[in-house]
Amino acid sequence: MWSFLAYLAKHFGTDHTVVVMDVEHVGKAHRYLVRPSRIALAWGGSLLVIAALVGGMLVFTPLRTFIPGYGTEEIARNARLNTLRLQSLQDSLSTQRRYIKRLRGLITGRVDSSWEGGPPSSGTRAQAPPQVPSRMAEASQESPSPHRQPALSAAGRPVAASAPRRSVAGTLSFPLPPPVESGFPTREYNAQTGHYGVDIAVSEGEYIRAVAQGYVVWADWTQDGGHTIAVQHADGYISIYKHNNRLLKRRGDRVTALEPIAVSGNTGAISTGPHLHFELWRNGLAQGPKALIAGW
Repeated sequence: MWSFLAYLAKHFGTDHTVVVMDVEHVGKAHRYLVRPSRIALAWGGSLLVIAALVGGMLVFTPLRTFIPGYGTEEIARNARLNTLRLQSLQDSLSTQRRYIKRLRGLITGRVDSSWEGGPPSSGTRAQAPPQVPSRMAEASQESPSPHRQPALSAAGRPVAASAPRRSVAGTLSFPLPPPVESGFPTREYNAQTGHYGVDIAVSEGEYIRAVAQGYVVWADWTQDGGHTIAVQHADGYISIYKHNNRLLKRRGDRVTALEPIAVSGNTGAISTGPHLHFELWRNGLAQGPKALIAGW
């Protein structure tokens, strides 16, 4: 067979007569006129047609996406969209980190007053802290507390436990109900010494309740405060509950007034006995909770 094809290739321009006979049964022979040039032309044309069909399928059908390294317009568009999503996610994570850093400082008492009420927007200068009375400013300078901006105590406007409840900051009404049903104060609020809350002696296992409705913005362990939970209320108020034995709510949960959010305990490095450390903040400033809580 190969010798025959080699002979035809050697005599490419010559016409040949091919005789076909049955080897086993001698019969009538069949003669065929063979022109090698036409055979080559037919083979070449067939290969071109097949190549054109394959090329058309790759160009006009989704089969082209299976070619390694072939980038389509859709892939490029998705890549650009994913890049924009990644940049947006990075911006969101950066904002969340700043918020968590601010909230952690608020809970631990290390409040940075360089910006108030949230991070300053890009291209703008941080707002200066509001003016405070001179005596409070002098006390702040003498105090070693990291709370740079003097905490505003509500002692100047006390509210009796029997006073009628009045609407403050939309949904908040003062005085607020206490976070525990029993217990007695063992350490008062004192901004000059860096104690921005009230310590309430309470036995372990008692329910700690939210003083007002809101959303849990922090529910985690802190070195000093142990199991700590913070609830965001209306008009910039945040209530913080430290040294709990365990937490009943997670960050993002919605709570109602007097709903149990934790169980009292004795956790944290600075806790010396079962008690609740309760703080009330507004717009980054600690408030004296004694005058704002009913019965305190």
